[in-house]
Amino acid sequence: MEDDTAMDNRDLEKGLLTAATSQNSTAEPSPVPSPHLEKGLLTAATSQNSTAEPSPAPSPSAATPPALVLSNSGKRIDQAGRKKYVKKVTGRLNDTELHLAAQRGDLAAVKQILNINSQMVGTLSSADFDHEVAEIRASVVNEVNELGETALYTAAERGHIDVVKELLKYSNKETLVKKNQSMYDPLHIAAREGHHAIVQVLLDHDPELSKTFGPSNATPLITAASKGHTDVVNELLSKDCSLLEISRSNEKNALHLASRQGHVDIVMALLERDPQLARRKDKKGQTALHMAVKGVNCEVVKLLLEADAAIVMLPDKFGNTALHVATRKKRVEIVNELLCLPDINVNALTRDHKTALDIAEDLPLSEESSQIKECLCRYGAVRANELNQPRDELRKTVTQIKNDVHIQLEQTKRTNKNVHGIAKELRKLHREGINNATNSVTVVAGAICNSCLCSHFYCSRWGSQ
Repeated sequence: MEDDTAMDNRDLEKGLLTAATSQNSTAEPSPVPSPHLEKGLLTAATSQNSTAEPSPAPSPSAATPPALVLSNSGKRIDQAGRKKYVKKVTGRLNDTELHLAAQRGDLAAVKQILNINSQMVGTLSSADFDHEVAEIRASVVNEVNELGETALYTAAERGHIDVVKELLKYSNKETLVKKNQSMYDPLHIAAREGHHAIVQVLLDHDPELSKTFGPSNATPLITAASKGHTDVVNELLSKDCSLLEISRSNEKNALHLASRQGHVDIVMALLERDPQLARRKDKKGQTALHMAVKGVNCEVVKLLLEADAAIVMLPDKFGNTALHVATRKKRVEIVNELLCLPDINVNALTRDHKTALDIAEDLPLSEESSQIKECLCRYGAVRANELNQPRDELRKTVTQIKNDVHIQLEQTKRTNKNVHGIAKELRKLHREGINNATNSVTVVAGAICNSCLCSHFYCSRWGSQ
């Protein structure tokens, strides 16, 4: 009896426990653990008869055997009904057996692990039994390894469509949107790996998954476009075309990344749905054309220019047009394609006052740089200092005119000052003249008045006489 108890204690330390059920007063021996126990699944039933012998307990102090339910990541129900999570893992990433089965694509093993019903016995009612089975199964499916990956994530990454379908039967919203440490969820990782069928199954299960965000705020569409998975891109757009409007944290959209990688079919598919995408800029002011000329696929450049030829002269934040970027990257074929456009300005200046020819001459000597310089010169390219020579002469002329006008204004100012002084003096003289004239008139008037008085006096005198 002590040996049996010791064995039970060792099993419990591993997450396993065996318990027997006594059906009558003549109890049968405890049943041999089934193969399911090796997978970490076990149930123990309570005694049905009061006269039955007690089953081996995990510890000498236990009065009655605890009812236990154990799984890879399932629950253990102790005597008080408290639920504790128990996890059995293996491998360096602490994968559960469900993870390992999903990695292998072993559908039979996945079904066996998730077939909780056949691995449980007990006295619970039907409703309680079903509820407990559902909880255990959900716990198993939602378990993650050290990288934060669920079994569904693992199956989606490896491309095991049948395993994905089986796991979806028992997956809730939490399982579907759960991200690993790299911020990928099952749909996003399937889109990145190009598993079109799995993407389709997941979107049919929940179309809203297409709007989840991964690293750098990238959507599954942006990730699939950058990787060149045309079928996945078309599948995502068929479910929600508004995904085209969503950009990464650096404001690059799906067209930016597909253009940079030279994915012709994806660029075509994106432009067919929205030609205005060609004008969208990222945080550096770059259009999809700026990104395309950094690559080596001239067909992508042609597609973008067919959508909107005027974008060839759109500068980024540093004043670089597509021609400047293509020259710096030594893309001979693309430079030739750009120079054939009627809207091109071969001598456009960057913010640091460089033309495409200046950039070409700064390149290390090579066959490509020589071809680009020759091509630029053929279309009238010049250096920035040559381009600015007439401008410098004009600047000198304008400066001289400005100086002459300033001198004339100063002379006019002095003349006005002199004229003002003269006018002031004249006004003074005028006032003095008026005063003098007034005094003279007063004197004359006085004299006349005196004469009149005298005449009147004498006339009166003679008249009286």
